[in-house]
Amino acid sequence: MTSLSALLRIRRRVPAALACALACCASPPVSAEPLSPFAHCLREIAAEAEAAGVPRALAEAQFQDLTSDEGVLAATRNQAEFVRPVGAYVEASVTDAKIAEGQRLLGVWAPTLDAIAARYGVDRYTLVAFWGVESNYGAVLDDPNVVRPAIRSLATLACGDETRPGYWRGELVAALTILAAKDVSPERLTGSWAGALGNTQFMPSVFLKRAVDFDGDGRRDLWGSVPDALASTANYLVAEGWRKGERWGSEAILPPGFDLSLADEMTARPLKEWKALGVTPVNGEGLGEDQAATLFLPAGERGPAFLLLPNFGVILRYNTAFSYALTVAHLSDRLRGWPGFARDWPRDDRMLSNDERRDLQTRLVAKGLLAGTIDGKVGPKTRAALRVFQRGAGLPPDGYANGPTLDRLRAEP
Repeated sequence: MTSLSALLRIRRRVPAALACALACCASPPVSAEPLSPFAHCLREIAAEAEAAGVPRALAEAQFQDLTSDEGVLAATRNQAEFVRPVGAYVEASVTDAKIAEGQRLLGVWAPTLDAIAARYGVDRYTLVAFWGVESNYGAVLDDPNVVRPAIRSLATLACGDETRPGYWRGELVAALTILAAKDVSPERLTGSWAGALGNTQFMPSVFLKRAVDFDGDGRRDLWGSVPDALASTANYLVAEGWRKGERWGSEAILPPGFDLSLADEMTARPLKEWKALGVTPVNGEGLGEDQAATLFLPAGERGPAFLLLPNFGVILRYNTAFSYALTVAHLSDRLRGWPGFARDWPRDDRMLSNDERRDLQTRLVAKGLLAGTIDGKVGPKTRAALRVFQRGAGLPPDGYANGPTLDRLRAEP
């Protein structure tokens, strides 16, 4: 005989059983679409940023509906300072208009430049030259054809550039950290295709280390504050070893029959020793006889030669392309009122493509003249290997990698 309590328990179970039956007959739930590789990458970076102290909500808000910028990836393969002849790059950047505007701004910002020089020991001409080369004195910062949203650019590189993904991920986390510190609003966080920021184009990690609030408003603003931008640049240069009161170097005139292998850009000699070898600085103002300089022929024997002092190496640490560093150095001289180059640049050079530069390096490696990574960037090691090859082939050992040099290398067994 069934008890009353048992009957009540059965009645309570019926709706639950019915619900279960209905659930079993229903269609299975639709699973969420899998994340795209780009979205998955951003999710990982959001976690990295959170571990670095960036609020997760801030990173997710910046990454929401974000898409890759294919123009950024294309730019990695076509950097002007690495693919244009040195002379063409410098001449396109140091124009009469840029010189005139820079000289005008030297007057406008004279009190600020005086204060920066007093604190950091970096001359005004160098600082304004960086400003002019990096952003045309800030003129490009509001040009949508030039600047891009920095978060999108860095996300594209962090998740799409297979050559340096770790570097780009770190820069993206640094950019998110800048937003978290409220030094700039999200809509103002714009930069170059590579994510370089503000008037003097600091990478986000450099911003975090070297940017300063020189105008005292509580923010490190490289976009809207010229004092902050110029002082931050001075702070960076000093941290990298800038020598107060010294020049970057000078163009030089070589004597007939000079041994070009001495222009190896690596061996430093006191200026008095270079002079004893017949090398004459074009502008000797402020150059001490005991200052150590290296000699470099960036366009080979047919182009200008340069005696480079340690401050030139500091400029190179801002951007590792020689064309860039020489542009800043030359513009600083022109802002002082000094003349242009004494010797003209070769106009008929056939420059090498990235693939051709890789081919050149591959052939030098095969000959046992070069060791290291084949990256398509012709630096001191590649030029040193070229000088050895050129000397053996009876060519002027100037280390210059252009079309005729590669043709000769290809013709060798």
